[in-house]
Amino acid sequence: MKMYRKCICEICTCGRHRCPHQPTALHSNAKAFKGTSEYVDKYPPYGNVCQVESLRPKQEYQANHGRMEGITTFRADYIPHETAQRPVHIQDEYRPKTGQMDLGTTYKRDYNEYKIERVAPMRPLENKRTSGGKVNTMPTYKDDYRAWDLQKRQLVKPDYDYQPPAVIFGNPTTFQDDFSPKGLVSTGNFKPPNIARLSQVPFDGVTSHRISYVQHPLEPKFSRPKQVYKPSSQPFDDLTVHQRDYKGQYLDPVKSFKPEHTKVATDSRFDGITEFRDRYQPWEVSLPFVHKQAEYVGPDGKIDLNTTTRIDYVPHKVSMASPIKPVSQSKKNNAPFQGNTTMKEDYKAWEMYRQEKSKLREEIPRPSGKFDGMTTFQSHYVPHGISPVKSFKPVNAVRQSMVPFDDGTIYRTEYTPKMMDICPASFPSPLGYVFENTDIQGHKIFRKVPEAEINTSLVANGVHVPKEVIVMS
Repeated sequence: MKMYRKCICEICTCGRHRCPHQPTALHSNAKAFKGTSEYVDKYPPYGNVCQVESLRPKQEYQANHGRMEGITTFRADYIPHETAQRPVHIQDEYRPKTGQMDLGTTYKRDYNEYKIERVAPMRPLENKRTSGGKVNTMPTYKDDYRAWDLQKRQLVKPDYDYQPPAVIFGNPTTFQDDFSPKGLVSTGNFKPPNIARLSQVPFDGVTSHRISYVQHPLEPKFSRPKQVYKPSSQPFDDLTVHQRDYKGQYLDPVKSFKPEHTKVATDSRFDGITEFRDRYQPWEVSLPFVHKQAEYVGPDGKIDLNTTTRIDYVPHKVSMASPIKPVSQSKKNNAPFQGNTTMKEDYKAWEMYRQEKSKLREEIPRPSGKFDGMTTFQSHYVPHGISPVKSFKPVNAVRQSMVPFDDGTIYRTEYTPKMMDICPASFPSPLGYVFENTDIQGHKIFRKVPEAEINTSLVANGVHVPKEVIVMS
């Protein structure tokens, strides 16, 4: 019979047994390496080797065994030294070397010139096959094209010889050359006069609405009759289920577990001495070095304020250019201003009167005299007797029956017991398998045993598996 190997994950049938996988495996392949190497030959494998215990002390909390001293290793071992100012390096004065500078370099000294000849081309010469006949160099354009006798077009532009002006800013502009002054032209106004047209016919006030409107009578508005209030004949029951069934219990008030607030105070006087004042030792500190700025000394003599512009500039007399545009001549009218307008002439003010306010007529007359303190609710209120409301809630009472309880269910009548399968991986050693080894990923590999050896293995392990297991609810 062919034997093969299985993992505990493959033997399990219930899905609850898994091997502890190790994520630090060097290879993803779970198969063991069966090849030979120099390391495997020289170093044979050993049995179970215990892990070497670490000699490193455990990091445990050490409680305080006494009062903490304020002296540190820096304070105990520090020795103050006298410090001096860092010396300043004075740069030497530059003195140029005498004699001529040797401009020779190693490149000029060691370089040897070579005569370079032109490299002959490696490309073979092109064999041109020429014929002995003459080439006709006349193209089709020259053969077919016939030139026309066209006369040169004369320029319409007049000849203008530029002559530079003899006076500064003497060149006139194109606007001055082309602009010809013209007199003022009076144009007629075609706008119609804004005069109101008054009609001599009196306004009759008749409109199309007044002519075409036909008045229809309105139907009376439907009003629903008001229902008369009918009080209930049953007395009002103001008892609720909570008021009827609730029975109050008298309990002691809850005690507070909060500690009492006591003021922490002492009668001793504060002496003002602290650990810093007691152990602090003042050090002598030298003042920082202050650099004194040199006093400003002004230059001797007067300052020459003349510039190249003042010395070389030659002023020119420039006359202001006169405008060519004619001056607009405004006509002054000495006649008095006439304040009449079309609005004042055509508008006639109407006599307006203030409209009176439209007030509703008061239906209820205002009372006269002193208020007696009687309201409409007190005067019209009719007291009614209160009748308790009947509760329609069913009575919460236990109904007892003399008929015996029928506890028969569909599950009890139709349930058939079945054999319960036991997962072979639940045993320390699965039935029919023998533990072989554990691979690098943490899988437990079991080797299948033939059926002839299963009975002997059961007796050796002392595990007896029942044939059928019946489970009843």
